[in-house]
Amino acid sequence: MANVNIKINGVDYEVPAGITVLEAARLANIHIPTLCYMKDINEIGACRMCVVEVKGARGMVTACVYPVNEGMEITTTSPKIIKSRVKNLQLLLSNHNRECLSCVRSGRCELQDLCRRYDVKEDDIYDGEKPIYDLDTSAVHMVRDNNKCILCRRCTAVCEKVQGIGVIGVNERGFASYIGSPFNMGLGETSCVCCGQ
Repeated sequence: MANVNIKINGVDYEVPAGITVLEAARLANIHIPTLCYMKDINEIGACRMCVVEVKGARGMVTACVYPVNEGMEITTTSPKIIKSRVKNLQLLLSNHNRECLSCVRSGRCELQDLCRRYDVKEDDIYDGEKPIYDLDTSAVHMVRDNNKCILCRRCTAVCEKVQGIGVIGVNERGFASYIGSPFNMGLGETSCVCCGQ
């Protein structure tokens, strides 16, 4: 595969053609935050945390799905990018169950880490409508709590592409979207293999 010459934050790099901006940044040891991205499993640009500026592009682009090309000039951090990432975090949290200190993932949560990194405080978050979901306790291996879901779709991608089962997916549309099983069945009532992923 041929290489292309690009600039990231004003520095020249030679990277393999056909890779994404995110992959190129990682090769250059430049951090771009992500929430939904999983290499070869969930590359959908849904969370919008990886937005960057590309010279000549109409707007910011999602680094995890945007391919590099010869002569591309990329900016991974700027006031505009930071503002966008902060706004995305505020929107993600607007309908999120923010009981972080009592959450089993507290201290090991990517969302929590990003809020710290971008200094998103409780007072900065919009008050969105918070749908209330019942806990799914039907499976022996886990308790599913959609009240904490940010719709990153990692779980659905792993269930379908890694496990080859596909018992969970996005139900409904728009603001009413949620991750669940067909016909609102509990995981314990499906062909879930209890993979724990």
